[in-house]
Amino acid sequence: MDYQKVIEEVYNEVLDENPRGKVATYIPELENVNPDQFGIALVDLEGNVYGVGDYQVPFSIQSISKVHTLTMVFHVFKSKLWSRVNVEPSGNPFNSIAQLEFEKGIPRNPFINAGALVITDALCSKFKEPVKQISDFINEISGQNCVKIDHQVKNSEKNHSERNTAMAYFLKAYKNFDNDIAEVLDVYFSHCAMEMSCVDLAKSFSFLANDGYSIFANREIVSESHARRINALMLTCGFYDESGEFAFRVGLPGKSGVGGGVAAVMPHKFSIAVWSPELNEKGNSVKSVKALELLTDKLSFSLF
Repeated sequence: MDYQKVIEEVYNEVLDENPRGKVATYIPELENVNPDQFGIALVDLEGNVYGVGDYQVPFSIQSISKVHTLTMVFHVFKSKLWSRVNVEPSGNPFNSIAQLEFEKGIPRNPFINAGALVITDALCSKFKEPVKQISDFINEISGQNCVKIDHQVKNSEKNHSERNTAMAYFLKAYKNFDNDIAEVLDVYFSHCAMEMSCVDLAKSFSFLANDGYSIFANREIVSESHARRINALMLTCGFYDESGEFAFRVGLPGKSGVGGGVAAVMPHKFSIAVWSPELNEKGNSVKSVKALELLTDKLSFSLF
């Protein structure tokens, strides 16, 4: 399979069609990003990198980091973790509070904000220096020191954190939060404000295409069984309340972020990251989703 040829075709077709959206505005710092940037990086299981466009430009990964943080605690808390957060699609916006109250402080899944706060709280219980250890972990599975925290984006999120703070207090009220709220929120904003390029991101997802083994870290990150479960969560919950639509159109496990990035995997084949800042009304990158839809149409294999 000539991956370089395929992603170049995809890139050019998306540019020709030029679907448009709007950059994220609820984090003011993200409004300043050039909306015309667009890049694709694909990494196969031998470590070969194929790229086109702005695939080496760092961008704010936002919610994509929730896959990394989930991976770090997945095997530590075993069944206890799944009594604190469910594994169901939410069908509501990623920052919804209503569902959290109705379901008595148990978030629907680890990828909506409330669920990610529970995961970050679990990380704070496990690690003495959670921000450093998240960065170290992502650097290891990417095979290089690539993670940088954009403190302007972090402070922008922190200064507009009323809803996330309210969720944290909701969780605390239902005894589903163990650590200091300000401390956990600081860690949460830090990992959402991490910057990576498409190449780095695709490499960091490679273990999920490879039954849990990272060729860049040269070790098993999670067991094959856990890798399958993380992929299942990404397929059903990775795109906010548009996850069903993405599964229907693209059919790859993946995770999006409001910075415009999408990371996805084709198990036993490759990992891929696409970035373009303009979002649709559900918070997913218009060009990135279109690119992945075209990619899976062009390839002769499928997750299904």
